[in-house]
Amino acid sequence: MSQLIQVMQTVFDNPPVSFNPVNQTLKGWAMFCLRDRGFMVQPTQNADFYISTKGEKVPFRVSQAEPSDTATGWIVVDAAGKSAKVIAPEA
Repeated sequence: MSQLIQVMQTVFDNPPVSFNPVNQTLKGWAMFCLRDRGFMVQPTQNADFYISTKGEKVPFRVSQAEPSDTATGWIVVDAAGKSAKVIAPEA
């Protein structure tokens, strides 16, 4: 799991495009960035989307606020949209 989080963090440390709220939603931007780097991203009902890795599906939510629960992973984007932090789900 920690390797997945590290690789995801490198995507958001240098995203293929900057977040622009005029052109896309936060969720759409995060999904685009991950798909652009080869991640298998699928929508889901229990979170914003999940990442498929070797038979495992890890749910994630995207927000600009600190997470209120840790059942899912989080991608927290700063208010300016300049950086994002990936937080692993608690097992």
